[in-house]
Amino acid sequence: MLPVLQTCPRHLLVCEKSSFLQNRARYTNHVETHCFNYAVSILLPECGHLPGKLKSMIDGLGSYYLVKDLPLHEFITQEFRDKFLKKGLFYALSYNTRIDQDNAACLLPTGKLILSVEKDTYEELGLQGKQSLYSGKKATRYFISIDLLDDGLYPDSNKFQRLRWSLVEKKPLKFDFLFAWDILDISTINTYFSKYNVKEYPFKISSTVLKDLLCPVLKSRDLNGKGGESCSAAGIFEWLGAVSNNIDCNNQAYNFTSTLCCPDPNVLVEQAYVCTITGFITPLKILQLIQQLREYFDEPKLSPWASLMVHGFADSPVSWREREHGFFKGGENLYSLVVFNNEDYWIYLAVGTHDDCPP
Repeated sequence: MLPVLQTCPRHLLVCEKSSFLQNRARYTNHVETHCFNYAVSILLPECGHLPGKLKSMIDGLGSYYLVKDLPLHEFITQEFRDKFLKKGLFYALSYNTRIDQDNAACLLPTGKLILSVEKDTYEELGLQGKQSLYSGKKATRYFISIDLLDDGLYPDSNKFQRLRWSLVEKKPLKFDFLFAWDILDISTINTYFSKYNVKEYPFKISSTVLKDLLCPVLKSRDLNGKGGESCSAAGIFEWLGAVSNNIDCNNQAYNFTSTLCCPDPNVLVEQAYVCTITGFITPLKILQLIQQLREYFDEPKLSPWASLMVHGFADSPVSWREREHGFFKGGENLYSLVVFNNEDYWIYLAVGTHDDCPP
C-alpha cells in the first residue's frame, strides 16, 4: 500500500452546544462569517414532506448570477463601492478556479477583496501580501487582502493610484465570477454589468424520502455522547453527511465495500425527508432556513430534532472570516446544525488538512 494511503488525512471538527434563547449564542456569527456556500441539506426525521412555510421559503430563495470575463479592476471603482459595497451584502467568488493551481479571487461583504495567486502573478502585481500558509517551505503562492472600504482608498490617493495601476496596467486579471447578494436591487446589478456576459441561475432543489432509516438517538444535553444518551460527535457528523448525500448507512462491520453504519444508540424511523438546495447561497438565506427549522417545532413532532448541513466551495480562497483556505485533497469547509424542539442546538464546524481551526 502506498504510504499516502496508510493514514487518514488530518481534519478538524469543532463542536458547540448552546440555545437559541441565549443572548450570546454564537451560531449567527458562525453562519455569517462562512460566506461562500454551494449546498444546504435539510434532514427532517419522521417526516414525509416539507412543511408549507419551509417550502414557500425555499421556493422563494431567488437566484444567483455568473458574470464572464470580469476584470478585477471593476471592483475598485468608486461607483462600484458606492452602489454595491456600501448598500448591501455583496458576495463574489471566482468560478472554475483551483486554489492549489490557479489564481483565484473573492469579495467579502465586509469590502475585503481577497486574492490567492501564483508566485509569478504576485511578483507582476506588485501588491503587498504574504506567503500562503500552504505553499510549503518554498513560496509558490501568495495571499493578498485589500480593504476596498478603506478611507484612504479615494480616487486621488497614492494608494488608489497604485492599486489601479497594478490591476489595470501591470497585471489585468480577469475571472468568471459568481455573484450573490442580499438587500440589493437585482435590476441595478443587471444594468451595472450590462456590458459583460451575465447569466442568471435559479437554485437547484432536490428532495427524497428515505424509508426505514436508522437514525441516531440525540439528546440535547449530551453533546459528545459521554453520558451514553447520545452518539459521539464525530459519528453524528459523519452520519449526517452520508444521509445528505444519499449514502447507505445500513452496513455491517464486516462489509468489505463499506463499513459505514449508523452510530449507536440508534432507532429505526419509518421515514425521513431530505431536501438539498444547490447554488451560491448567502449566509442570510441560511439564517432564514434555520429560523424556519426552529418554527418547525411550534407544533409537536415525532422526532425531537432536525438538522441542516452547509457545504462551502472547495476552492474558495477563504473558509471562515478571512482565514485562508487550503485545498490539499478535498477542500473541505462545512458545518452542520442540529436543531432541537426545546430551542437547544448543536453546531459542528469542520475543515480539512490545510486549514486553521474553525472559530
